Order: sequence, then C-alpha cells, then structure tokens
Amino acid sequence: MPTGGGKSLCYQIPALVRDGTAVVISPLIALMQDQVDALRALGTRADFLNSTLDFDTRRAVEATFLAGDLDLLYLAPEALGTPGVQRLLDRGNIALFAIDEAHCVSQWGHDFRPDYLALSMLHERWPSVPRIALTATATSATHAEIATRLQLEGARHFVASFDRPNIQYRIVPKNEPRKQLLHLLRTEHAGDAGIVYCLSRASVEKIAEFLVDNGIPALPYHAGLDARTRAANQSRFLREDGLVMVATIAFGMGIDKPDVRFVAHLDLPKSVEGYYQETGRAGRDGLPSTAWLAYGLQDVVQQRKLIDGSDGDLAHRRNLAAHLDAMLALCETVECRRVQLLAYFGQESKPCGNCDTCLAPPESWDGTIAAQKLLSTVLRLHRERNQRFGATQSIDILLGKRTDKVAQHRHDQLSVFGIGTELSESEWRAVVRQLLAQGLLAVEGEYGTLALTEGSKGVLGRQREVKLRREPERAPTARAAKARSGAAAPVQLSPEAAPVFERLRAWRAATAKEQGVPAYVIFHDATLRQIAAEAPRTLTALSTISGVGEAKLAKFGQQILETLASGED
Repeated sequence: MPTGGGKSLCYQIPALVRDGTAVVISPLIALMQDQVDALRALGTRADFLNSTLDFDTRRAVEATFLAGDLDLLYLAPEALGTPGVQRLLDRGNIALFAIDEAHCVSQWGHDFRPDYLALSMLHERWPSVPRIALTATATSATHAEIATRLQLEGARHFVASFDRPNIQYRIVPKNEPRKQLLHLLRTEHAGDAGIVYCLSRASVEKIAEFLVDNGIPALPYHAGLDARTRAANQSRFLREDGLVMVATIAFGMGIDKPDVRFVAHLDLPKSVEGYYQETGRAGRDGLPSTAWLAYGLQDVVQQRKLIDGSDGDLAHRRNLAAHLDAMLALCETVECRRVQLLAYFGQESKPCGNCDTCLAPPESWDGTIAAQKLLSTVLRLHRERNQRFGATQSIDILLGKRTDKVAQHRHDQLSVFGIGTELSESEWRAVVRQLLAQGLLAVEGEYGTLALTEGSKGVLGRQREVKLRREPERAPTARAAKARSGAAAPVQLSPEAAPVFERLRAWRAATAKEQGVPAYVIFHDATLRQIAAEAPRTLTALSTISGVGEAKLAKFGQQILETLASGED
C-alpha cells in the first residue's frame, strides 16, 4: 500500500481483536516513541523496547508485556536478534508478528538492512504465530524476495494501488537550484511544513543555512550530526508547524506527520523506489501536496561515477545502473509522470492531469542531427587527439567558443568546431543529459569524461533516430490543478470559521506541548477544520466528526467545546 495508505491498520486492528500482544518489528527506533504516543492517545495499550531505554524502564515494559497488559509492542530487528528478547517473547502471549518496512529485507530493493535477514527465524521459533509483512515500495522482484526470505510464499498477498492522486509530481531542469527552491517555497508553500532532500551532508548544511538566511525556518538532518542534535531536530519538525527539514535520505522513513505539504529533491534520487517513498511523505492527510525535483546533467554524471566506484560485484553495479536508468526515464519522459511511475510498480493507469507533463506537455523533437554532432565531437577528440573531456569542453567546441582551454588544445581546428550554434549552451547540456539517460553516451573515470557506447554507433551510422524532450516555456504551479480528480479538498472555511480554526490550532499546540507529543497526535488539521466549520455545541455532535473517536472525545471533548464557546460574545 502507498505511504499514508493505512498499512498500520492491517496489524493494529488484529492486535486489538486477537488475544495477546502484537509484536511489531520496525527499523524506526527514532520514531517508536511518537508511534506509541499516537496509539496511546487513541486508547491503545502500546509500548516499545529499544536501545534508548534505561534499565528500569526496560524492566517495566517487559513486566507489562508478560502480564498481558499490552496490545502492541514495538521492537527493532536488532533487538529481536538478541537471546534475551527471544526468551522474553517465549514467556509472553504473542498475538501476531508484523514486519513493517518489509522492503528492508530485499538486497535488490533500495533500502537493504542486513538485520532483517534474521527475521526468517520467526516462523522457525514461533511457527503457530501469524505473520504479516508490509511495505509501501516493492516492485514485483522485491515483492518476490520479501516473500521468499520471510517464508511467506504460501500467504495471501495484497497489493493496493500505488497511486497518491493528491500529490502533484513536477521535475524541472536545474538552473540555479537554490533560487528555484526558494521561489517554490515563497510562491506556493509559504509557511508550510516540508522536506528538502540533498545527496551530501555538506549540501544539507548549506541549503538549511541558505533557507534560514532567506527567512524560512529550516533544520538540517544527516548521519554526520550527533544523535542528540538529530533527535532534537526531528522532534521539532514533528511537533512544530511550518518547519522545513533539509536532509539526506537518512531522514524520513516512517515519518507520520500528516501535513507535510511538499517534498523537494535538489539531487537526483538513486532509484524510483527511493523517490516514490520519499515523495510519499508529502500529503499523508490526503490534501493537495507537491513532489518537486530539480535535476541536471551533473546529477547524471555524478550518479554514474558513484556506481562505477561502488563496492560490490558486477551484478550489484548492474542493479544500481538499472535503478538509475529507470529514474532517468521518469525524469525524461514526455508522457504522464504518474503513468510512468505506476508502471514501474506494475500498475496500469491513465494520464492523471496532475503532473507537469499533463499540465504543460513538453514537446518531443527529432534530435538525431544534434546527437550526431555531439557524438562526433566526442569521437574526434578521442580518435584524432587521443583525448577525453567532460561535457563542457564538447559543448564549447560545438558552440565555437574560443576559450583558453579550447585554444590550449587547438580544438578550434577540429572540423566540428562551431557546427552547433543552432542550440544554446543549456539546450546542448539537455542533449548530453538525455543521451546519457538513453545509453547513447557514457561517463567514464574519476573526472566524468564522455565516451561513446555500443548504442552510439547506430546514431553515427544514421541507422537510429533520436527523440529528445524540449522543456515547456512555462512550468505549471500547484494552483494549476486545483480541480483535479482524486485529491481531497480541504474543508472550506467561512470568514467566521477561519478565526475559530486558528483558535483550535492554538489550543492544540498548547495541549501537545503540555503532553510532550506532536500536534497531529492530538488532532489532524482536517479534523480541526471540520470542527471549526460545523461548530458542534454538544459532545454528541462532536462525536460525529471524522477523527474524533471515543478515546479522544472523552479526553479532549469538553476542552474543544470550551474553546469553541470562548470566541462567542
């Protein structure tokens, strides 16, 4: 099921119905406290065991489990592998095992965790306890590997739609990405919570500082920060409104913040699975949200170099290359992004009307001659001069630029010098990028020099046509698709109800701070909007609003009615 699609309910409801305690295996140590807080707010008896607990707290949780007073117990896979925890589970009454983020078991997926391989022992040690495995990101190959490694081939398999219709997918060519990001946040997401992903720790620090300098509250998150700083920044992001988290992919799995309005990538993700899971952290409340990616030629060069220099055997590098090729195909498609994205997971769909290629269709043009000119330049540099250069030198030659480097190597004497003036520098960079994406050009060596491939021969020999994508002049914005189908519309507030909503948000913030939990654990924005719009005067009327369950009605109902009444004359 997709991120935010309700996977947790698949084991939480059986946990309440079945006798005993459901044991949830999760890699998300940093989020277990928040998950447990959210369940407790709903009246569910939940707790966790992980390395963050002191001795006395750990013993208390173990005693509660053995007494049969827990509905759910969260464990990290590392903890499950210890003899002490295994003996503890032997002594208790286990209702079921739930293996969350199950793609972590797959070596061919995007987020392999070796500790997950030990989970095959569940069916051996506790053969009579039911097991359920759940993930948001699995191709058919990853799905099959999960089933094999966890001995679930004989289980029933459920695959829901991967679609998140409320998310608008947009991919733009890099052109001063910091300014592009700032424009996006100021014009479309002012005051919104969001996540910005960068490839390196240094980029994370610089972008977070850049946003703060420009008046946007932002925090960094990466593995190089000490554990206390990471935990504090994550806690602030979950508990405060309107913060932007700038992070490496070390951040985000299991983040349950419902009102993340955008996820932006300033570097090309390594795989479609990773991209899909990261973008899925936006709009978990079903309201319109943006998935925005800026990518350029240097991203492709950098990713190819990372693959060539990676540890692992040839099969591993081929797997990484296949992941990257699929990601590049998504970036360069002239078709609907969502159709391409869902097809990667084996799901057929129709053009969505809610991605950049649907809202502002790019042109496809015959780039065969341009490709031949570029490939000829690379060929002549290698054959006639025994030289290899990166994209910039080849483009300077095609444009007839007499730079110092061109003059130094006498490249102005090549027959291809100045034959490409019909395209601009940025258009030539797009040609290079797309030829790399199509495998008609390669990147080699430490310095990312260009080289021909087997596919280049067909283009140079005039046996193959090359279709390229031309970016539309005007990119769509989030406002361009307000009427799209499938995305939930927020409850519209009247001028009278708007201040009531803000009063409820202020009450929620104070209550959350007092209880030391994220605001969404108290109530989601969508619930507060509906309360503000309907203004119920009794507990019975309040109980009919979505998101106000029995436990929350008993806990907060009277306070809400008082908050509503406090604004009346």
